[in-house]
Amino acid sequence: MPTPPPAQTLLGAAIAAMVKNGFEPDFSPAVMSEVRSLHEPADDPLPQGVRDLRALPWSSIDNQESRDLDQIEVAERVADGSIRIRIGVADVDTLVHAGSAADEHAAKNTTSVYTGVAVFPMLPDRLSCDLSSLSEAEDRLAIVVEFDVGPDGALGKASVYRALVRNQAKLVYESVGLWLEGKGPAPPAIAASSVQSEQLHLQDEAAQRLRRARSIAGALDFESVEARPVVANGKVVDLAVVRRNRARDMIEDFMVAANRSVATYLLDRGSPSLRRVVREPKRWDRIVALAADVGEVLPEKPDNVSLAEFLARRREADPDHFADLSLSVVKLLGPGIYVLERRLGDRRETGHFGLAVADYVHSTAPNRRFADLVTQRMLRAVTSGGPPPYSDQELTDIATRCTERGEAARKVERTMRKVAGASMLAERVGENFSAIVTAASPKGTYARVLSPPVEGRIVRGGRGLDVGDTVRLKLLVADPARGYIDFAHETDGASRKLERSRRKKAEADRLRPRIGQTFDAQVTGVSESGTYVRLLDGSAEGRVVRGYKPLVVGMKIPVKLVNTDSVHGFIDFEYTQGVEPAKEDRQARKRSAALALRDRVGETFHAVVSGISEKATWVKTVPDGIEGRLVRGRRGLSVGDEAAVVLLAADPVRGFIDFAREDTVLPAV
Repeated sequence: MPTPPPAQTLLGAAIAAMVKNGFEPDFSPAVMSEVRSLHEPADDPLPQGVRDLRALPWSSIDNQESRDLDQIEVAERVADGSIRIRIGVADVDTLVHAGSAADEHAAKNTTSVYTGVAVFPMLPDRLSCDLSSLSEAEDRLAIVVEFDVGPDGALGKASVYRALVRNQAKLVYESVGLWLEGKGPAPPAIAASSVQSEQLHLQDEAAQRLRRARSIAGALDFESVEARPVVANGKVVDLAVVRRNRARDMIEDFMVAANRSVATYLLDRGSPSLRRVVREPKRWDRIVALAADVGEVLPEKPDNVSLAEFLARRREADPDHFADLSLSVVKLLGPGIYVLERRLGDRRETGHFGLAVADYVHSTAPNRRFADLVTQRMLRAVTSGGPPPYSDQELTDIATRCTERGEAARKVERTMRKVAGASMLAERVGENFSAIVTAASPKGTYARVLSPPVEGRIVRGGRGLDVGDTVRLKLLVADPARGYIDFAHETDGASRKLERSRRKKAEADRLRPRIGQTFDAQVTGVSESGTYVRLLDGSAEGRVVRGYKPLVVGMKIPVKLVNTDSVHGFIDFEYTQGVEPAKEDRQARKRSAALALRDRVGETFHAVVSGISEKATWVKTVPDGIEGRLVRGRRGLSVGDEAAVVLLAADPVRGFIDFAREDTVLPAV
């Protein structure tokens, strides 16, 4: 079994990727000396013109592990029916002066880089995670962006000022999202405070207003599309895509509104700005074709309102697979760029295609993005009446640098996904995978495997494929040391298979409202790759995923539709009569066991191999007797063999418990 070389930890690979792509992963002695000399500015007497807003019920919502908190929020209902939103943004400029050693380092890297196994911050931790972070229960200086949200979602005139603030509650996306959606209990900080509970509901109401208004204007509603390594107990256990929820949506809505407000605030005062721009997509024709696969019609010319309405319908129709549709559309839209903007005038409609706004700057993450720190300095200049901190040429150079470093950061993150993914696939060379094409150009054709969500290059048979196509690929190379993942696409009958895949996407979409219904079908294929049936009325064909063991080709049977996937063209059935009652009991036990294990991901267990088939290897933990599937490190094992295994996943909804042999799991450091 291929194993990475001893020095190939993911941290080592991440540092190498940073250096290769032109980043400085470490801070110079000059930067560290400068930062050590800083003291907490909030301990000083309140500066003139700084408001004391510490009594407001501020809160932050971020990832569980986040310590570099750039913004906090608070809401207030006003007499005219509007909701006043205040976004407190970390006052980084007070601590990081233009031309300082820390500023020069930030100007070179321009962004924090998040690789999953390590964060390479733009500013040292003493700044980004301490002195300028809006940490819970700490007094901090902030730049407050204040705006009113009308009943129709319209933004009122913005004001910007300095304030002393205090984060009353550090909250987490997942728990707040479940609570707002009515799927989970209130997080402790909310349950303990009626004020915080009322605050979050009021903020959610304002966010819903903003979202509706942006939707009408044509803002595109995407699901997170890029997977990142998941680290638990010092081990890389998975690649996972962060899923949207109501809390993430709320913060996104507030950040868009705050960045729009800052853009107009600067414009109204005659100040230039660094705008973030996503132009109209060059591959609109391919987006139109993807919509046609599921019976949708988009106009011939780029139209963000029509695209937004299409995406909203697809999210509602097939939410489980919406992320991969998002991936295809995002790739076809292309990345954003930074540009200098002194005036808008007749260019007001050439702004951010995805956000459906013309006035947009980055201003809410000055600890993590240099463009935001630059914008903060420009805000300070216009509010204090001081001279502009940068010339137009300097801003143009900064915009170019931020755009180039942003692409480099994405390359580092892609490399780390491939290093982690290659380690997960190293023993599966020669196997076939379902995948979706993510890029097709003269430079190469790339695809992402559905599970695990690993992206690689199609080095054979890629001609004729396009973004969004669903294909079967054979894994040729999985090299963790270099992060290489290479696939081959079988070209024999390729056009016929692609046409069949597109037909099945339409069939899956048409059948989705009938999930749970029973159909008469005939078995058309039985092989190691699966058992397949065609409905007798000829309307669809699909795979039997449960109860398929007694089936043979030609049998006519009733099947129940259990799932459809209109993004990839998958249709799944169950032959209920073939499902043994004992398996139902076993599934119930596995759901209970998965629930008990969900907080132990990354732990190592002693286990014994309990079963081996062509499709799977099963292990049972000792002494607990919990059975799960061994998804990595299967080769060379026999029933009764003992092995140390690492828990990768425990899904109490589906009853999935997945392990990997310990020697196949990469350490994070």
